[in-house]
Amino acid sequence: MRQIVLDTETTGLNPRSGDRIIEIGCVEIVNRRLTGNNFHTYINPERDSEEGALAVHGLTTEFLSDKPKFAEIADTLRDYVKDAEIIIHNAPFDLAFLDAEFDRLGFPRFVQHVAMVTDTLVQAKEIHPGKRNSLDALCDRYGISNAHRTLHGALLDAELLAEVYLAMTRGQNSLTIDLAVPEASAANTEVIEVATTTEIIVLQASAEEMADHEALLDRLDKEAKGSCVWRAAITN
Repeated sequence: MRQIVLDTETTGLNPRSGDRIIEIGCVEIVNRRLTGNNFHTYINPERDSEEGALAVHGLTTEFLSDKPKFAEIADTLRDYVKDAEIIIHNAPFDLAFLDAEFDRLGFPRFVQHVAMVTDTLVQAKEIHPGKRNSLDALCDRYGISNAHRTLHGALLDAELLAEVYLAMTRGQNSLTIDLAVPEASAANTEVIEVATTTEIIVLQASAEEMADHEALLDRLDKEAKGSCVWRAAITN
């Protein structure tokens, strides 16, 4: 299946309070190889970025003023992602913004245009329970250089995430690849079945950690002037 690694940059944290997408970056993977057939665009959100968001991505209102509006790139984006598996880190955040933009244009939700959505943050938490699983942390863990990532950028982050995804999921294909033999020698090859078990360690947050988490969400609510995406996802 064709896979698309997708990332966005936005004016803030909450599409419900009017925050908009300002950049989309997509990287295509076919048969676990980067094809170079990428999609990237800046978008004029017709509003200023929140101060905190601007510090993250550095895309000023002046820089974005002559860029296309989302409505102008929507059909091209839909054609590009159509029927592909979409890979996103912390997918609920990006999907909330994409759905808000699609809703403004009267389009069905984003997931209805694609085959499926894979959240690499969920995958990483399953593979590395109890550890930091931000994109930067995963780059360090898998030896992927992100030294050039001084500011967040949708295409740069999608490129890094594509490398992280391929490294993180390499084991899923390793048995098939490593055990493949030429037909001529297959008859003389003894097949050994290996049984493996994986114990999943679940770490519960302490009361102090839960209190810190709630305090962080309260701060995000205040900055977003509404309910942040993460809290909205929990309550829904």
